[in-house]
Amino acid sequence: MRKIFSWPGHAFLALPMRWYLGYVFIAACLHKIVHPASFAVDVATYDILPLALVNLMALVLPWMELFAGVMLVAGFRARAAALMVFGMMVVFIVALALALNAGLDMSCGCFASEGAQGEDPISLKTVFRDLGWLALSMYILIFDGNSLGVDRLWNKRRKAHA
Repeated sequence: MRKIFSWPGHAFLALPMRWYLGYVFIAACLHKIVHPASFAVDVATYDILPLALVNLMALVLPWMELFAGVMLVAGFRARAAALMVFGMMVVFIVALALALNAGLDMSCGCFASEGAQGEDPISLKTVFRDLGWLALSMYILIFDGNSLGVDRLWNKRRKAHA
């Protein structure tokens, strides 16, 4: 069982997963950062948070997505970034499930907010897409212990100087 976790091939399998997931999170945050008011409407439409927290969420969440996405792409603390993504995905999936259960007909707010081109309406398909991203983040979190990227370069330099 231990060999499964320490197999060196995990770093090579996780690399395209990290890049893909990082790209998804970077792409998802760009519109939200530029148009926080539109994203705040999407957050409020889910009717989960108290109104007093909607604007704070609309301002903070996109920067967390950007931070996690860049970390995944760079291979800098990739497992920590995967943990961030895992946590966000759990929250997103719960929010989508609650909205679908309530019968809300709305944009998911994932990539572009209300009124923007390419709206992404919530559906069961959206939940399954997010479950796929949750699975990718779990793989990275569990198996990518020696990420190809910044961390591996730093570890090599540290070992060379030790």
